[in-house]
Amino acid sequence: MPETGQGDEMETDNGDRTEKTGETAAEEKLTEDPDGEMPSGSDTENMADAPEGEGEMNFIEHLDEIRKRLIKAGIAFIVITALAGIFADTLVNEVLIGPLKRSSDSIVLQNLVPYGQISLYLQVVFFSGFVLSFPIIAYQIWKFVEPGLHENERKASRFVILFISLCFFAGISFGYFVFLPISLKFFAGFGTPLIKNNIAVQDYISFVMGTLLTSGLVFELPFISFILSQIGLLTPAFMRFYRKHAIVVLLIVAALVTPSTDLVTQLVIGMPMILLYEISIWISAYVNRKNNALKYT
Repeated sequence: MPETGQGDEMETDNGDRTEKTGETAAEEKLTEDPDGEMPSGSDTENMADAPEGEGEMNFIEHLDEIRKRLIKAGIAFIVITALAGIFADTLVNEVLIGPLKRSSDSIVLQNLVPYGQISLYLQVVFFSGFVLSFPIIAYQIWKFVEPGLHENERKASRFVILFISLCFFAGISFGYFVFLPISLKFFAGFGTPLIKNNIAVQDYISFVMGTLLTSGLVFELPFISFILSQIGLLTPAFMRFYRKHAIVVLLIVAALVTPSTDLVTQLVIGMPMILLYEISIWISAYVNRKNNALKYT
């Protein structure tokens, strides 16, 4: 009888082992990949920890990426601003006051507050640092946006930073060498000679910086056209259809922003904007051809 009991226990143990072996085999079969290879322990952990979309970033990773880009852009801005501070006297005497000296001798700048010149120097240095570091700042913004683009969009946008920077600096140059002299010459010659044109230096620098920034942003019109065409919100047919309307609007804007009532001066301001509109049509047509070619490939 004891032997019979031991035999039953052995049979029971063998049955349990058989069932466990079958369950283990079933589990192993389920965990096998389609090629029949067993995933390793690290692969299983990676599969469990992997995000739902391959290459996607979660919210924390986006915040970390923004932080890194802002730090890099901030470092570039601080370094270039510090370098601009070394040439602060040249920036104030030659760059800032230069257009005024070349336009008229009748306008005199004056400081009305004790800390006025300190504030003037700081504004000039920081503004110069921003303008000179603009390509680096734009590059950091672009590198944050770039991972969300498709491969064909990345290839089409290889020179986007160069394009943005050229447009911005072209606008700054137009505002400095064309718009500022025309405006200051008109202001100096307008009115009665019995009133002296003594201008507060803070008002002058606000006018100069506002003019340069506005010109820089207006000259980004081709880039805006590129982005809107890339996402399908703008077509060359639409821009050609409303070309006459756009020219009238641009000439009105030129007449409003130009202080002089001289038609030639207004055309000097308006013609570059009309040229920018034509360039934007060409860019929109180029982007649409590229997009249509990708659809049929």
